Amino acid sequence: MPREIDEAWIDEAIERHQRLDALRAEYERVVAAHVVSVQSPDGSIELLVSATGTITEVRIRGSLHNRTGPDLAREVQAVVTNAAQAAEWARRKLHDEVFNGFRVLGEQ
Repeated sequence: MPREIDEAWIDEAIERHQRLDALRAEYERVVAAHVVSVQSPDGSIELLVSATGTITEVRIRGSLHNRTGPDLAREVQAVVTNAAQAAEWARRKLHDEVFNGFRVLGEQ
């Protein structure tokens, strides 16, 4: 017995696939362009980090003359950790914004 082909379902699937591709491209564009600023706990180091996790700029505030290596290392570790968390937060937020309302298969 031949199987019937549901042309409307196929057309809808193609449209959904094209829409998803467009949303993915938009998401990748906004993630690459979105930059978040984070600071070390003492405010002496500021990083600009994209939502992709790439650190785009490092800013040192104040003098480093009175700081020990371990003190500076702790601040750098803290701000890099904060940058990674900020990038992850930004990706989730942007994902929700870009894909908001995109109906998953099976939803009506």
